[in-house]
Amino acid sequence: MNMSDAIEKLLLDMIKEAGGSVMIKRNTLATELNCVPSQINYVIQTRFTPERGYTIESRRGGGGGVTIRSVSHENSNYPMHIVNTVGSVLSYRTAAVFIRNLLDYECITEREARIMLGALTDNALPFPSEIRDRARARIFKNMITTLIGR
Repeated sequence: MNMSDAIEKLLLDMIKEAGGSVMIKRNTLATELNCVPSQINYVIQTRFTPERGYTIESRRGGGGGVTIRSVSHENSNYPMHIVNTVGSVLSYRTAAVFIRNLLDYECITEREARIMLGALTDNALPFPSEIRDRARARIFKNMITTLIGR
């Protein structure tokens, strides 16, 4: 297991034990794991993203405190989290990550996931890329809000 995987596993375990939210100090954690704080930053920035169902709050000074929160999918917050996370543009790749998470969290069925993915492909949105990604974001948000209301 490489260092990034070890950091991710430790943070996931800490989040689970703490009930979905944990506050860490990068320098302290780096010392405990015998790594540099930038490795902690890298893992947080790449593996605890909104697309994966996390929110991050960073605090300057005092050792670089970071709060990592898992958006609970058990109480149906995750779909609304997605709506709030998606900006005015959305790539197909990012939409696919969100859809995969919705499927994994059992917020949607396999059939719904396939329909959503099909409707958001570049082929289904034959516009120039800057227009396509804006249209994809609006369509995706509408899909999610429709699913929330069912």
